[in-house]
Amino acid sequence: MTQGDMTHQPELTQTHLGTGALRSRRPIYQDSLPPCNDACPAGENIQAWLDLAQAGKFEAAWQKLIEENPLPAVHGRVCYHPCESACNRNFTDTSVSIHAVERFLGDMALQEGWTPRFEPKPGGRRVLIVGAGPSGLAAAYHLTRLGHQVEIRDARSVAGGMISVGIPSYRMPRAELQAEIDRIIAMGVKISLNHRVEDLTAEMAEGDFAAVFVAVGAHISKKIDIPNRDASRIVDAVSYLDKANSNQPLLLGRKVTVYGGGNTAMDAARTAKRLGASEAVVVYRRDRKSMPAHDFEVQEALEEGIEFKWLHTITEVGEGQMTIEVMELDEQGQPKPTGRFETLDSDAVILAVGQESDTDFLRGIDGIAFKRDGTVIVGNDMMTGHEGIFAGGDTVPGDRSVTIATGHGKRAARYIDGWLRGEPFSYPKRHPLVDHNMIHLWYRTDAPQVEQQHLEGEERSHSFEEIVQGISAEQALFEARRCFSCGNCFECDGCYGSCPEDAIIKLGRGKRYRFDFERCTGCAVCFEQCPCHAIEMIPEPDASAASLSGEQTHA
Repeated sequence: MTQGDMTHQPELTQTHLGTGALRSRRPIYQDSLPPCNDACPAGENIQAWLDLAQAGKFEAAWQKLIEENPLPAVHGRVCYHPCESACNRNFTDTSVSIHAVERFLGDMALQEGWTPRFEPKPGGRRVLIVGAGPSGLAAAYHLTRLGHQVEIRDARSVAGGMISVGIPSYRMPRAELQAEIDRIIAMGVKISLNHRVEDLTAEMAEGDFAAVFVAVGAHISKKIDIPNRDASRIVDAVSYLDKANSNQPLLLGRKVTVYGGGNTAMDAARTAKRLGASEAVVVYRRDRKSMPAHDFEVQEALEEGIEFKWLHTITEVGEGQMTIEVMELDEQGQPKPTGRFETLDSDAVILAVGQESDTDFLRGIDGIAFKRDGTVIVGNDMMTGHEGIFAGGDTVPGDRSVTIATGHGKRAARYIDGWLRGEPFSYPKRHPLVDHNMIHLWYRTDAPQVEQQHLEGEERSHSFEEIVQGISAEQALFEARRCFSCGNCFECDGCYGSCPEDAIIKLGRGKRYRFDFERCTGCAVCFEQCPCHAIEMIPEPDASAASLSGEQTHA
């Protein structure tokens, strides 16, 4: 009897079906975690909004995106998109240009005047947020969606934190930044600027705030001891960029030196060139591959004529020149002096050796503990050692970026909401992660990434005009459709068409499929052909586990 005949014998029981005496395993449909979602510091459900975007449902895609991130026009420009580094499509051609589609959706929302749709829960409380940077803005946004009344207080004259203070307008135009902040204000969030919080517990009591989230940015530049004969010729990078971004630029002369190797150093050098410096030189004590700055930032600086002195350190600043020492890396990759010195002409020095947060106003509060660098220690729920006081963003230990800070704000909002309502929040169990070895592509995929237009080096080095341009609706559709939908069924009918036993039943558009286990032999053909790994084979004793179907999972 052939296998095909056997599957149509109604008198045979399930235990007699299979490629052997017994079916040892069976397939189930399950949703798994795509690597882009897993890598996103803001916890966006990237695959879900890409799915809507590829269907041309741009407003629905934007609404899905802002469930997790209220600033897509900002993040589409300034995020370093680790999601794209993790994208499984990298192993085929190039990653999906997720940031470009995100920016497209963010900009379209501003042009069309889209507003967030949500149903706030009743019974909210008053929450104070200290700091109007990305973390504070995100926390305020999500707390508002959760039904709370929020006020942000910030010492500076503009909202946006380090986005507005430290990121030049050639990377983040101020109109789009302010428009996304204004949308949060329109939701009911109050932002009080020029309001420095010095006595936190007093302000909580006076404002009847039930909880507080501290998200002060890293606005204080670290100090280093460099012998110099004229201290006025040395300025810290944060102050320099703040003045430049506030249209009050510090004019430092024709030859400017930047000391440091991070993204802030790149921004400072590139800004100095735009403000009229004929020479901008970056001095860094390690080699290029050791620089904390992202490689594309370094490359763009080189294209704009920025010079680099890798493996050098500043030993003394004089009048019109400085002394720098040649360094070399030891076996552990640490820089060590060589005793060889050079002289470098320089009218001024910008120090870009890192920033710290000003958390001194928290030091008198019982229970709050600090790291040596002044960052605040918090638990997994982002609460400090003092009940009701939470902290995140640059205020707490860890890596720093706009997107990480935004993710902290969302995470804190959920824990604050749970604490205020007496219903502690916890994240659901994460679905299994799908890597590139688990997907089986049987269709053509030669569709290279859309290239965003950008200004050339010489053209942009004298202007603060935005360097990278957005993409069109047609290009956004193309990019979104390049997504492999890793780990989540997109109804390609591959399993339906490949099953030799007709054991797969279509449930209708958008409802996916189910298995008929009276017919299934456990041959795993469906599993082996599934291009996105939405099917898993499980041992037959565990086959009572229900088939899973649902929304794509995210952080």
